[in-house]
Amino acid sequence: MTGLEGAFAVNSELEQYIPKIEDLARDSGLEYFPVDFEQVPDSFMMEVAVYGLPVRMPHWSFGVRYIYQFVQHRMGHSRLFEVVFPGDPGRAYLSGNNSVAENVLVVAHVLGHADFSRNNLLFDAAQRSVGYHIVEQAAAHAREISQAIEAHGIERVEAVLDAALSLEQYIDVDHELRRKPYPDYMEERTGAAASPFRSRYDRLPGGAVSEGGVTEPRRSPVPPHPEHDLLWFMAHYAPEMEPWERDVFLAVREESYYFYPVFACQIMNEGWASYWHARLLRDADFLSQQMYLEAIKAHSDVVRPYAGEQEVSLKINPYHLGFVLWEHIVENQGLEAARKVMRENDDFGFIRNHFDESIARELDLFPWEARRSGEIRARGFDIDRIRELVLSGKFNFGAPRVHVAETLADGTLVLVHEHEMDGRGLDRESAEKVMNYLLRVWRRTVVLCTVDARGEPLKIVRRAQG
Repeated sequence: MTGLEGAFAVNSELEQYIPKIEDLARDSGLEYFPVDFEQVPDSFMMEVAVYGLPVRMPHWSFGVRYIYQFVQHRMGHSRLFEVVFPGDPGRAYLSGNNSVAENVLVVAHVLGHADFSRNNLLFDAAQRSVGYHIVEQAAAHAREISQAIEAHGIERVEAVLDAALSLEQYIDVDHELRRKPYPDYMEERTGAAASPFRSRYDRLPGGAVSEGGVTEPRRSPVPPHPEHDLLWFMAHYAPEMEPWERDVFLAVREESYYFYPVFACQIMNEGWASYWHARLLRDADFLSQQMYLEAIKAHSDVVRPYAGEQEVSLKINPYHLGFVLWEHIVENQGLEAARKVMRENDDFGFIRNHFDESIARELDLFPWEARRSGEIRARGFDIDRIRELVLSGKFNFGAPRVHVAETLADGTLVLVHEHEMDGRGLDRESAEKVMNYLLRVWRRTVVLCTVDARGEPLKIVRRAQG
């Protein structure tokens, strides 16, 4: 997708319901930026869902994702009701194949998302740093990529995009989007007076004190500490990276900052939107009984259990789990308490603090295992383990935890996989592919320190030619 597709009209019957639902949402206490609704063909919906934004930089990987999504859709394994983009204003694309009743539910669902994204602290921080107009910013990034292709050729630009997009999950959200480069020199430490031995040592040849008795500043290593923001590091410290290549890395990084809250709050956000669409529909006395029943049927399809499957042998539907948890919180603690939880948490806090044993048993959530005999058996009930299984795919933006450890005198880049903290190994084939991408832009030797399948130390090395 390299250009805006233009506005699509909303069905005239649906159009008369939108302001009524918005009024009802505000009267119910929802606070959100205005939302622009557009009704679009399924093909456009699928493109938007795959690219993540209505307009985004062109890359072959999005085509691969599109084919997968298209096959899933044709086989009946997935259905796109809407795609939402937080901002001021927000944007919501509704499927043209939805019935009016389904889109009435979707409008209410979208307003729940809009309330969440405006008031959740993680979303708010991301939108303030990235900006409230990510759709326009992504379109600008796409234009810059197109200009780079004209200037430098598709092969060179695609090689840089390969490397940048292979690292799109490797940001450090503990840092601001705009951060300063490392200091050139290490900060001087202040403390107690040095001992006589220390003073004599510092005056030896090569010590830290010059002949005049003045402390000489020491150059800071690069990086001065383990660096987890690989996109930022590459953009600022790759030895021979050209300005346009740095811009590509920074564009990918900016979009990753935008997507992080969506990923980190999926259960909360989808559950909140589902809770509010059900509540608003229940209070919408302007809907006919037939339309209400049709909309509620769509609600049942959205929040049914076990609609998705995680790789950890625990099947959950984030819409369903989030919806149930919000219902419990509102019922037992009240709406204001629920709004406080919504403002201050991501999925980690939400699940660990509010997903208790009674809810897990109510939902029949048990970890399962397959025996060699073909038997499927529950692995016992441990609520802490169940919580961590639900969250397992969310650690470190869903990627293995890797940091830049050092750059050597000859320019070698040393990466370290934190396998003990990560709790999982690397896929060797994928890791080697990413290393090949990095070699193209670092243009010096790249080393990744990890472990093999047996837990033995392993180094993956890619050496620069010449």
